[in-house]
Amino acid sequence: MATVKPQVEIMRSQLGRVRGLGAGKSGVEHWWIERVTAIALIPLTLWFVISVLGLLGVPQIVMVRWAGRPVNTVLLLALVILTFHHMQLGLQVVLDDYVHDKRAHLAATLINKGAALLLALFAIVAILKMAFWAPAA
Repeated sequence: MATVKPQVEIMRSQLGRVRGLGAGKSGVEHWWIERVTAIALIPLTLWFVISVLGLLGVPQIVMVRWAGRPVNTVLLLALVILTFHHMQLGLQVVLDDYVHDKRAHLAATLINKGAALLLALFAIVAILKMAFWAPAA
C-alpha cells in the first residue's frame, strides 16, 4: 500500500521560486515606525496649530517666552524630530518603489537622509536658542 504525502502549496511566483527568494521581512519594522510616528504627530500637530493660533499678533518676545517654557520646548522638539523622521521614512518608500538603478537609489537615499537630518538640526537649534535665550518674564 502506497503512502500519500500531503502536499503544501507554496504561494510564490515562479521567478521567486527559481531565485529562492521569499518575503524579505525588512519592511515590517519600517511600516510600524511610519504608523507610530504618524499617530504621534496627530496630537502634536493639533497642539502646535492651536497654540500658534492663540499666539497670532503677539510680539516676538512673547513668542520666544512661550517657546522657552520647558513643556513647550519639549513638545516642539518632539514635533520637529517626529516630523522629519516621518518625512524621511515616507520618501524612502517612494525611492524604494520608483528608483531602480542602484547608484541613483543610493544617491537619492543619502540625499533624503542627509536633507532630513540637516533640516531637523536647523529646527532643533532654533528651538533651543529660543529656549535658552528667552528672557525671564
